[in-house]
Amino acid sequence: MSGNSRARRPEAAPFTERTPRVVAARHLTRRQGRDRADRFLAEGAQAVREALAWPGHVHELFVTSAAAERNADLINAAIDAGVRISEVSEKAAAGLSETVTPQGLVAVCDTVPQPLAVALGGAPRLVAVLLGVTDPGNAGTVVRVADAAGADAVIFAGDTVDPHNGKCVRASTGSLFHLPIARSRDADEVFAACRAAGLRLVAADGYAEHDLDAASLNGDLEQPTAWVFGSEAHGLPDAVVSSLDTSMRVPIYGGAESLNLATAAAVCLYASARSQRSVR
Repeated sequence: MSGNSRARRPEAAPFTERTPRVVAARHLTRRQGRDRADRFLAEGAQAVREALAWPGHVHELFVTSAAAERNADLINAAIDAGVRISEVSEKAAAGLSETVTPQGLVAVCDTVPQPLAVALGGAPRLVAVLLGVTDPGNAGTVVRVADAAGADAVIFAGDTVDPHNGKCVRASTGSLFHLPIARSRDADEVFAACRAAGLRLVAADGYAEHDLDAASLNGDLEQPTAWVFGSEAHGLPDAVVSSLDTSMRVPIYGGAESLNLATAAAVCLYASARSQRSVR
């Protein structure tokens, strides 16, 4: 870190893959380790920048010499925030990375989920519920879309991927830090909490009788809504769809069989956001 004296730590040599703090951080690449420590890793300049804007929740920043030279502003921001800066070797950084090309910049952060009651507090109008979604890239992209659409929260329900999975964190491009995130393995608890918050539960279902166009025309999308999205391969179980307040499909005008999860979520969330904002 010769190019930035503010970032220099007292130790003369960079941490290696065998340094105890690096070993402990490497456990956070696995869900069991994250759950045990209540911490996770945010990798790359964008994720680290957004994490640092979340005061008091970043505990350590591991950085290679080359990455420190490229990201002097982030290093200084971490120092100003009182975050411990630890220079690591390239090999140690690779061990903390879940990407093919490690960026050499990894933050150790507190986990983000809040209790359901907190995430759904304050009269929410638009919420995304992920139920049984297993692909971390899709889940992270839905978080990003929900953030962009102005949603009030994202809830990971049932056997859905961990929101702190490295690929999920990267796909969210920092949105994981922008809006309330909650998770519960009990889907019924999630649905009850949404209803208690005044939200209508709407299943995103490619086989639904009603579509978004009709819902938009008759004003159905103006209501406070929790959109429920199912797994990539199988969608939502029939029993879940029948238990929710209604279901809707995205109309397909061309020859495509369907839309993938993240694209369908973007269409649904933005349709609700537009309708809700038009009546404010």
